[in-house]
Amino acid sequence: MSDRGTGQIATSGESLLFLTDDQLRRGIEAMFFAYRGFTADPDRILAEHSYGRAHHRAVHFINRSPGTTVNNLLDILGVTKQSLNRVLRSLIEDGLVESRVGLQDRRERHLFLTEKGQALEKELSEAQRVRMRAAYREAGPDAVAGFRLVLEQIMDPKMRHHFQNLKDGS
Repeated sequence: MSDRGTGQIATSGESLLFLTDDQLRRGIEAMFFAYRGFTADPDRILAEHSYGRAHHRAVHFINRSPGTTVNNLLDILGVTKQSLNRVLRSLIEDGLVESRVGLQDRRERHLFLTEKGQALEKELSEAQRVRMRAAYREAGPDAVAGFRLVLEQIMDPKMRHHFQNLKDGS
């Protein structure tokens, strides 16, 4: 594994335990720039609908778990109830999300994407899949597995639990 910032080669996982502050800083900077690239295409699509990244995250996780509750979505997104309510209100008013009363607990609201919501989610996720597919292809299979492991280790334990509970393949 090459460290492009220093030209050094890491020959084992153990050598990675001794990264310099500069190498760590370069990794942090890479994350900032990668995130900017990762969100650029969806941001353009969202802007056409006067939506922001919070709308994207809500649509993404409602799509991944149809019927999820508002409380579960609050937990996953880590936003305030007021913030999520603003996002959901606009998505519901615009016909992208449907809120249904719970069958067991009528206080619960279960969220589903409408056909229009599914179409927007597909457009947003396809833009990101194109970028991820190209990056994964360029980096190779070992890098893909390593990248996912690093991302999982960066996550807070509670978020890692949410991530691991999402089904593969959807």
